[in-house]
Amino acid sequence: MKRGLRPEELRIWAVVASTVRPAPGRAPVSVPPEPEAETSPKSERGAKSVATARAVPAKSKPAPAPAADIEPGRKRRLMRERDPIDLMLDLHGLDQDRARTALGYFLRQAQAEGERAVLVVTGKGSRGDGVLRRSAPEWLADPALRGVVAGWSQAHRRHGGEGAIYVALKRRAGP
Repeated sequence: MKRGLRPEELRIWAVVASTVRPAPGRAPVSVPPEPEAETSPKSERGAKSVATARAVPAKSKPAPAPAADIEPGRKRRLMRERDPIDLMLDLHGLDQDRARTALGYFLRQAQAEGERAVLVVTGKGSRGDGVLRRSAPEWLADPALRGVVAGWSQAHRRHGGEGAIYVALKRRAGP
């Protein structure tokens, strides 16, 4: 037996659904109103602190938006080796600064040569949580590489699995 969605789950779904264009003939999803907080004498103090917490906006630095994932068809062709992986960059043994510089240079050079897909090997790290592995998606989403990177995705096991990334490159602009 399936349970119904809770009001907060419906609100979250409505927010997510509002970010996409509905199919022809379908109505957009509306966001249900937020329920009023009921205050009782013994929970009045807690309700005030919740209301105060909602009124004060959080001042956190927004995370950079990740680059779009590679189109599913293209990723499948890369995994099955029907589309060639033009070049490969191995970042093993580099510190973060050198790895980021090498990645940026490599991607720009590959795009200039007309390559469309590359493999970047970051490695998994000693415990599966390597610094380069965690940082590479942020580097690929950097605004400086926006004109170069079309998308990225984790590589298939035969190409390095969790320790490697397929990077789709945009076509060169102009002649």
